[in-house]
Amino acid sequence: MTNASSQTRSSDDNWLDEIVFCLAHGKSIRRDLPGGGRLHIDRPLPFLCVHIAEDGAEPAARDIAQANASYLITPHAASAIMVIEAIEAPLRKQFGAFILFDIGELKQDRFLTDDAPFLPPFEIAIWASADMAEAAETFSAAISDSETRFRTPRVERAEAPPAREDKALGHDLGCSTLAVRFAPVYRQPGSDQIYPELHDQLVSVLFDAGLRAIACVVEAGKILQPKTHRALGRRAFVDAVWRVDRSIDEVASTFDFLLAVTPINAESAFEAFKQEGHRPVFLYRPLALQVEAAKRKLFSISFDHLEDPVLYQLYREKQQELDLQLSLLSSRQKPQFVEFGRALYGPVEPSLLREAQIILSQLTNTEPSGDDDGAAQGRMADCFQVERRARTMIAAYHRRLKEFDVSVELRDDLPSGLMVSGHRLLIARSTVMDMARVEPLLSHEIGVHLLTYFNGSAQGLRLFRSGLAGYEGMQEGLAVFAEYLSGGMTPARLRLIAGRVVGCASMLDGATFTETYSLLVEQHNFTPPAAFNIVLRLYRGGGLAKDAIYLRGLLALLDHLRTGGALEPFWMGKIAASHFGVMQELAERGLLRLPAVRPLFLETEDGRTRLARARDGMRPLDMIQRQEA
Repeated sequence: MTNASSQTRSSDDNWLDEIVFCLAHGKSIRRDLPGGGRLHIDRPLPFLCVHIAEDGAEPAARDIAQANASYLITPHAASAIMVIEAIEAPLRKQFGAFILFDIGELKQDRFLTDDAPFLPPFEIAIWASADMAEAAETFSAAISDSETRFRTPRVERAEAPPAREDKALGHDLGCSTLAVRFAPVYRQPGSDQIYPELHDQLVSVLFDAGLRAIACVVEAGKILQPKTHRALGRRAFVDAVWRVDRSIDEVASTFDFLLAVTPINAESAFEAFKQEGHRPVFLYRPLALQVEAAKRKLFSISFDHLEDPVLYQLYREKQQELDLQLSLLSSRQKPQFVEFGRALYGPVEPSLLREAQIILSQLTNTEPSGDDDGAAQGRMADCFQVERRARTMIAAYHRRLKEFDVSVELRDDLPSGLMVSGHRLLIARSTVMDMARVEPLLSHEIGVHLLTYFNGSAQGLRLFRSGLAGYEGMQEGLAVFAEYLSGGMTPARLRLIAGRVVGCASMLDGATFTETYSLLVEQHNFTPPAAFNIVLRLYRGGGLAKDAIYLRGLLALLDHLRTGGALEPFWMGKIAASHFGVMQELAERGLLRLPAVRPLFLETEDGRTRLARARDGMRPLDMIQRQEA
């Protein structure tokens, strides 16, 4: 220990002693340091990421450091050495090793080649202590394999450790050290401004490479055996995460998007359509929010201090999705509504349309049944019977999870059928369906939509109950699959799902309400009431592309199961297929809990058998259950 650090240590040993005490007892540490900077250790780990620079001088390097579960940021090397010397001993005692990951930025972005016509490579310099050679190779390989854009990184090994104030951390302290310096390519030339997208990409790539390098060392030395390198990441949310989560949820809770775009005069509109033959006039609930004010609040939310690239990305995606939903509401019944809907839900892909057409061609002679196709067959259930069965199922879930508290409402202002809004189950009074379809449909609404709402609530962050961006496709795919697991995937139900895709493609191609209605009735043999209900859903608000997601999500889920994918993460909350890896990582980091309650339809022998059948490979047509329906 140097004389300078010894003098500082003796005068400020109380707070250092507190840090050492916390480490010795396995407690987390988040402390602003007396001379500036911060020490954050959310749990004892055999490594520390260190960044030394004046506050804000190297924002990308600072953000890379802060992304780690264990980091130290200080303005001066002397204060860093003082802290490192204090915490090294207890960590080395616990793990038998102590690793420094020293991250910083080069002073300038120098072109490595003079003759590059465009976007020359940028420099990343690495120095590693003798025992960290393999970590340096792992870091270099991770950088080389990353999907970088704009500029290609060129990794070079440095002959000497980087020095700060005549001190090289790892060299002076004798620690196992990986030191990385990268060119500040995210800065705009001749300006204090940055390129935000490039900044975020650098942080993500270099943070991930650093974790890979550390995981390589701890696994080889049998210090720890993480399932993946990302399991070495954070296991605790900082306060900024809770603030952002509440703020995002407050905006999301100010409106119910589907209710806002669902007509309240479906029955009278159908009667008018039968008499007049042209597109009916739909009536909607008045908006209870001012869209401009909601958007101002949405974009006033700051994500600057989340310190976690994964959560940062999830909340940014949700912010963008809410922005699109608000734009849709502001353009309700206007020509641009359909284009905002296309941006939110995507187009109907040719492969999806082909799958829907195959289903319809194979099921041309299917008899309609109740809620599926608007006609009565067999024993029928009205809204009151559906309500009684729904309350019975909800009570069964409530016995497993006391927080499973659902409000069931009979409504006059909905088209025939059921809808979930938050913790509410809404049943239209006009609902009439085949009794055999009640259990599968409730498994769809209660066993998936409401179950993932309450399981998401149990995760702590509200984001997982309101839904990650783009969650609806996989959510509806799961819900349709639940109908199959419950023994209720009838030919008529599958026809309905395929008909929505064909109708959606027609609507997005510019067909009128009447033209799409005629397409379904004349070419695909839908009854007039069923065709009208499909087209009503498609043209609500001005043209909503949502209904293609049921078959799209189902196909994605079947492919996921066929390739060995697990269902468990999908019960943790409302997530998209693209978030499957993210959910696994967050679970491995200890930030997510196992599902608080699992679907009842997976507790039956029949449900488990059907799931096993789907894992062997299945297409939607294979799901039809004529004998079980």
